[in-house]
Amino acid sequence: MSGSLTRFLVKRLAITIGLLLGVTVVTFGIVHLVPGDPVSANLSDQALNDPAAVRAFREKWGLDQPVYVQYLRYLGNLVQGDMGISQQTGRPVVSDLLSYVPATLEIALPAMVLALLIGTAVGLLAAVRHGRATDQVVRVGALLGLSTPPFWLSLVALYVFFYLLGVAPSGGRLSAQFSPPPTVTGMYTVDAVLAGDWAVAWDAFQHLILPVFVLTCIAVATLVRFVRSAMLEVLRQDYIRAAYAKGLPTGVVVRRHLLRAGLVPVITVSGLVFAALLSGTVLVENIFGWPGVGQYAYRAATALDLPSILGVSLFVGLVYTIVNLVVDLLYGLIDPRIRLS
Repeated sequence: MSGSLTRFLVKRLAITIGLLLGVTVVTFGIVHLVPGDPVSANLSDQALNDPAAVRAFREKWGLDQPVYVQYLRYLGNLVQGDMGISQQTGRPVVSDLLSYVPATLEIALPAMVLALLIGTAVGLLAAVRHGRATDQVVRVGALLGLSTPPFWLSLVALYVFFYLLGVAPSGGRLSAQFSPPPTVTGMYTVDAVLAGDWAVAWDAFQHLILPVFVLTCIAVATLVRFVRSAMLEVLRQDYIRAAYAKGLPTGVVVRRHLLRAGLVPVITVSGLVFAALLSGTVLVENIFGWPGVGQYAYRAATALDLPSILGVSLFVGLVYTIVNLVVDLLYGLIDPRIRLS
């Protein structure tokens, strides 16, 4: 098993390197094909009228070189761990990502935990009560959740809970009267608790509620449908019918037989949902003023900031690869019939 696991990990590492290389090629090509000029997006009107300023900007960022030269230079720097300097912030892209990723993690982790708990429980309930009123209500609710645009739900949540009821902050990570806690993890709630600053921790927690609520609703709608479908497929198996024929209570059948057999496809979709949350939800983060990867990607795209766009693309590709690797490893733990290959 150890040898097969090692071969599997080496194979996945090679796939990851190839995938990330492909991401750089595609991203580089798309950015240069998109109408627009990074010079016009980053310089003021006064600077654009100055040929010397335009020439200096192009020379500084290597835009005066052919595309293939820019790409090869980028790859050479990337091998050394250098993702370049962001044109919008003037800082290394690696430093920017390290400062934005914890903010995305802070809303993605609780949203995913809540979505797994709620989605699995509701989807399982709908499957067990297939064809009854409960099942119909769950199906309609999941369909409405999938049909609701995230930006619309974000705006409604802000309007109801901030404007009408006044029970939640308008956005951001902290209120103006508070300063960020000493950085340990980059997540304000965790860092504030570690520092023993309970006022900041409570304020940071309040700012989490609305974005986490929206992300949870989005994820739950997806998970419920998959959980229900997976569990229904298992319920049709002969050994489940045999368990019921023996007189086993529904709770015992669910715990001993249904859950484990039905979790494999659920893990797959859960991994994809979690990767999507980690990659940053652009509209949700922008509406709530949440300085995460999604907001960073939006600003990079509007400014045609190539180093930042490439950095975000590599991060997203790496997230999906790692999540898929973890999902594959979990398969073998949950279902012994599955072997790594």
